[in-house]
Amino acid sequence: MTTPDSTPAAGGVATPPARPVRFEDPARNAAYWERVERNAAAAPPLTVEQIATLRGIFAPASRAATREAA
Repeated sequence: MTTPDSTPAAGGVATPPARPVRFEDPARNAAYWERVERNAAAAPPLTVEQIATLRGIFAPASRAATREAA
């Protein structure tokens, strides 16, 4: 199991990490992230095979980042 990207706040609720600024205009940036959220919500859930594939792809980068942070 991997460690979460965010730290639980008071009451055990995790605060999501800050989103990167895609566009300088705040309204355009907000619209972009709203589209991303809508697309993600409309997507079907990942299969077990897809999850395993993604973990295999990102595991080396995750291990490298963990070593650098230590």
